Amino acid sequence: MTQDILSHTEAGVTTITLNRVDKKNSITAAMYGAMADALQAAAADAAVRVVVFQGHETIFSAGNDIGDFLNKPPAGKDSPVFRFLHGIAAFPKPLIAAVCGPAVGVGTTMLFHCDLVYAGDNAAFSMPFVNLGLCPEAASSLLVPQMLGYHRAAEALLMGEPFMAEAALEVGLVNRVVPPTEANAYAQAQARKLAAKPISSLVETKRLMKKGQATLVAQQMAEEGASFGRMLGEPAAKEAFTAFMERRKPDFSKV
Repeated sequence: MTQDILSHTEAGVTTITLNRVDKKNSITAAMYGAMADALQAAAADAAVRVVVFQGHETIFSAGNDIGDFLNKPPAGKDSPVFRFLHGIAAFPKPLIAAVCGPAVGVGTTMLFHCDLVYAGDNAAFSMPFVNLGLCPEAASSLLVPQMLGYHRAAEALLMGEPFMAEAALEVGLVNRVVPPTEANAYAQAQARKLAAKPISSLVETKRLMKKGQATLVAQQMAEEGASFGRMLGEPAAKEAFTAFMERRKPDFSKV
């Protein structure tokens, strides 16, 4: 496993840590693969009852590592990013996330598949896919309107601007806002509470809650993936990524 993703299991809790703080926890294909593998192992291990995702108190994730993403774009449903997205969407046991600082792109959309989310008061959530000439992923075009309501979802997905922890609490994306230095510890404490409960009840309760939309999530994720892949090769995305690499504002006036 890459050292950019750390996985540790103790007392029934597997903790997956994004550990690339010097690069703002931007996610590479290798990191997606490592997280997918950790989820698969946790799902298969009867001793694991809960999984916690966490970053650093200053940053959760800046989203995809743009250079790595352009060099290794997703190629089919078996690519690391899709393995991770399908793994987190179908994970049968409780998933908790502790989020501090920026959570960009997939750093936000993955949270819609978590069961409990605890945020530092410095958390900033954003889904800037349109700004990159792309479309939403991780079934967020389905799940964000469901949770936020259409107009708030439209603002988040069409404008792509950050919204802060208190706003996320108001719409139900996060369960509690705490000081950044306490977020990871609070998530761990909640995970230990869950780990003390009967796993059969946890799994069945989650299955029943998610049953009604599991097929829709899979279908939406597949449609988004097809659109995302097509748009990645179109002029708007090329201009957005070129501008990003050249550290300038993109010009979409001709695309």
